[in-house]
Amino acid sequence: MTNQDTSTQPIAGRSILIVGGGTAGWMTAALLAHGWAKHGFQITLLESDSIGTIGVGEGSTPKMRRFFERIGISEAEWMPQCNATYKCGIRFPDWSTAPGYTSYYHPFFSQSDDGPIRAFYQNASLRSRNVDVHAHPDDFFISNFLSNHRLAPLPDERSGYSCDYAYHFDASLIGDMLKRYSTARGVRHLIGTVNEVRVKDNGDLAGVTTPEHGALDADFFVDCTGFANLLIGKTLGVPFNSYKDILFNDSAVAMPTPLDSDGTIPSETLSKALKYGWVWKIPLTNRYGNGYVYSSDYIDKDAAERELRESIGMLDSPVEARHLKMRVGRVEKSWVRNCLAVGLSQGFIEPLEATALMIVQDTVETFMTRYEQGGFSERYRADFNEKVNLIFDGVKNYVFTHYKLNSRSDTDYWINARENTKLNTDLERIYYTWDHGGDLLAELRSQAARQVYSPTSWFCILAGMGRFHDKPKKPAKDLQVYQPAQMRKFCESMLGHFPDHAQALARMAQAA
Repeated sequence: MTNQDTSTQPIAGRSILIVGGGTAGWMTAALLAHGWAKHGFQITLLESDSIGTIGVGEGSTPKMRRFFERIGISEAEWMPQCNATYKCGIRFPDWSTAPGYTSYYHPFFSQSDDGPIRAFYQNASLRSRNVDVHAHPDDFFISNFLSNHRLAPLPDERSGYSCDYAYHFDASLIGDMLKRYSTARGVRHLIGTVNEVRVKDNGDLAGVTTPEHGALDADFFVDCTGFANLLIGKTLGVPFNSYKDILFNDSAVAMPTPLDSDGTIPSETLSKALKYGWVWKIPLTNRYGNGYVYSSDYIDKDAAERELRESIGMLDSPVEARHLKMRVGRVEKSWVRNCLAVGLSQGFIEPLEATALMIVQDTVETFMTRYEQGGFSERYRADFNEKVNLIFDGVKNYVFTHYKLNSRSDTDYWINARENTKLNTDLERIYYTWDHGGDLLAELRSQAARQVYSPTSWFCILAGMGRFHDKPKKPAKDLQVYQPAQMRKFCESMLGHFPDHAQALARMAQAA
């Protein structure tokens, strides 16, 4: 046994200190309290009241539904508290200039979409083989039609349909809600600022010291200190692997705007390309959250704020904008010795696909599983780190594909992103297979252990961005081709089974 292996089996009654709050800290506390408080684990969360959370309107992936199901909180309990709305998918205008493909929608889908997915695969595969058929994903998925009509993804029983979805919410409010949940289940909450991190002779963390509470010791530590990276980086010295070489963006500016005057609320995230990055528009029940994610190598903060204000019609508004810096990449290992890094302290990939909280959830759930299997055993720790790194790198590859496939030429930013050749082998094989009319589904299945996104998502981004041959041929008469009018008719026939989004949220709030 090495110095790192303080135990080889899980031991009930250990003390855990989470350093840092925010959404990541309180998600961690909630999962640990739900799973381990009953086994005698003592969980403490220490956060500083002088360090604010980001607190902008935030989106999630459908994984967030499983988080609330796991800890036993219903949508009616948490959504009204957090000004939350439903999210059917993400729309990407202006990333491509290809005729007919200047915008595409990344849908959420379920087993009920099996028929449309197969039809889309068929057309998209033919189109990649230089056959002139309709292959824009927007016509094949019900969730796109729900978003277009501002409907909630809540089908009635008559439809026989089930669909997956995610959420938008106020990040500050969700942290407060999870704080109440966690402290009610025994999590000790302390307000204080760390002025010293103490380390044992064997290299493990011993504890932290604060002016408010003195020495706080624990058996295990969770680093939720954000970009400060206090425990895993500054104390334990775990290296940080930057993604700057392929993901240029390192800054953001955010500000709110009022909801639309007609009383409706969208059920999608809008991620629109601008000159030096992209702007998000996230609907909450009380406002829109807007933000411009950009690279400071191409535009300064004042010019970025002006571009954001122009894009959302707030150029002369007195509303203050909030500027943020981002460190894009991940630590080499998220679990080292008796410390686990979660959230921004372990890494960050720009919010284009809203994956931040999905990675938090996957990190903590995987840690709990591996710890229950083998305690501090190096074998389980190494397995955990490999899995978490694959998640980060898989998300990185998919997010980068948005930039690689862009066809804008208005700024050097977009040209340089498209001409970037720093691809790993997995991406090279995906692009080559698609561009040469190969079996993309088979290729993606061969990479399944390293993929985060489903084959359907890969087909959607490649086809949706208009990545096709320049001079396609007419299809042969014996080819099975699905017509867009046929698919649109099917999707539109389902709309009567779904409620208006704003009205569904209002009814939920009234019931709560």
